[in-house]
Amino acid sequence: MKAMIFAAGLGTRLRPITDQIPKAMVPVGGKPMLQIVIERCMHAGIKDIILNVHYLPEVILQFLESQENFGINIQISDETDALLETGGGLWKAKEFFKDGEPFLVANADVLTNIDIQAFRNYHDQHQCIATLAVRDRPGSRKLLFDQNGRLTGRSTLGETTKQSAFAFSGYHIIDPEIFKYPTREGKFSITDWYLDICHQHTIVAYRHDQDIWVDIGSIEKLQEAERIFEEETFI
Repeated sequence: MKAMIFAAGLGTRLRPITDQIPKAMVPVGGKPMLQIVIERCMHAGIKDIILNVHYLPEVILQFLESQENFGINIQISDETDALLETGGGLWKAKEFFKDGEPFLVANADVLTNIDIQAFRNYHDQHQCIATLAVRDRPGSRKLLFDQNGRLTGRSTLGETTKQSAFAFSGYHIIDPEIFKYPTREGKFSITDWYLDICHQHTIVAYRHDQDIWVDIGSIEKLQEAERIFEEETFI
């Protein structure tokens, strides 16, 4: 299985830390978040990874060179001219996934101990175009899933529905068949892409409420991640 790590984020809410380094290079427990995510991929047997870069890309490139790419195949999708968001970023990197095998997509700013192999097994069992890791947690942009765990839409605040609303965790496993169904161009969110096609193609939820999960989006969340990292094993 190959992987794409979204590493192009600016990290504006993490300033002044991100004045000199991109968000993916913010350290937790003495390691850049990017390294933590790469090592977790490697632990799951992934040896082919593509990263997208935008802000201060030289910092990431120099780090990877210093680590000799961790001994695996790491390629770069250059978005320095224009940040493409998650959907546009994946679309630009689509040639990396020509082998026809499902692949992992992960956010470099998410600290989690999700079991990647169990996640992949779940995806294979459901024979779907994409599987989204989700949690029952507070959030303003939850996704709706029917009784079979299939994505149907986006939750609306105050809306009453029999469907289940879960927050997306920033980890997905995707079948490259998805590239046959483009709905947008340029800069766009992968979530919007999913919502465009979910009624024609099966996209399912993989609940992982029992796992650790922290979105390193603010100084407070970074401090939380530091505390957790000291207490838990992530590899």
